[in-house]
Order: sequence, then structure tokens, then C-alpha cells
Amino acid sequence: MAMKQQQGRPRRGGGRRERPEYDQKLLSLDRVTRVVKGGRRFRFRATLVIGNRKGKVGVGVAKGNDVSDAIQKAFNDAKKHLVSVSLVGGTIAHDVYAKEGSAKVLLKPAKAGRGLIAGGAVRAVADLLGVKDIVSKSLGSSNALNLSRATVRAFSQLKNEASVQKEETAPKAGENQQ
Repeated sequence: MAMKQQQGRPRRGGGRRERPEYDQKLLSLDRVTRVVKGGRRFRFRATLVIGNRKGKVGVGVAKGNDVSDAIQKAFNDAKKHLVSVSLVGGTIAHDVYAKEGSAKVLLKPAKAGRGLIAGGAVRAVADLLGVKDIVSKSLGSSNALNLSRATVRAFSQLKNEASVQKEETAPKAGENQQ
């Protein structure tokens, strides 16, 4: 018995889905509690990193009454806090250091093929930014939220390759010019 396909109605799940503009990675999902007269009220806090793997990345944090609500709000927050970074090949132009709270991050450029040498939140941010080769060291606190914010701050401090080369060739103040 052959089944006849209905005409005119699109099939469920059929067709091609569009790829989202930003990839996302959930860093942490926490259940937070507020104590009130009648007991405890539970909410969820989501920490999310989004990026397009082409030089834009952002970190967002939000709370919601259910998990999907918290994640959606965190995504919107991350979109508001996007930073653009100019990459050199698959790495960064120079060493950079940043601090957020007591979390400190040191990022160094690496030669092609070295890979993404980073852990936890730093790795997630660098990966979604589109960095292929980098060496990082996280110091101080290992709090995912502060580490990811420190990493985004470090990336936002980067200068482009042309300005770094200009600084290296320019004479320093106080040097003897002949």
C-alpha cells in the first residue's frame, strides 16, 4: 500500500534551517535562591558566551524563572556587549593582560599550528572569537564569569597589526635621534 504525500502543506522538520548568526556556549547555569516569608524562591542564572568566529564575541549573564528564559535573556545581554577584535592570521597581534574582579588573564600570540592552549572560560571565549593559535594563562580566581569577562576585556585592548609595527619602529621618548 503506497502512501500518498499531501500537496500544498510543508512537511514538518523538512527544508533547510538557517544557521544562526552567532554560535553560543553555556559557561554556567546556576540555581539561585531568594528566601521569602513563605519559603524559598528559585531562579536560574545563565552565563553565556556568543561569537561569530570571525572577530566578534560577547559575554552575557541573566536570571530567569526557568532555564530557557535565563538562557534567552543571557543571549540578548551578550549581544549588547559584543566586542570586535582584529585578528592576525589565526592569532592576536601582541601580548595582552586584563583583570576582572580577582580573575586575571594573560594572552600571548602563538605560531600557526600551535593550537588553542587555554582552559575553561578562556578557551570558550577564544574559540567563539575565531582564534586558532593562542597561549593563555589564567591567574587568581577560576570563577567562570569573571574569567570570561577578563578575557573579553583583554581582547578588546588589542591593537591592530599595523599600529603594533608602527610602535616598534618609532623611536622611544628620550632616545638619541641622529
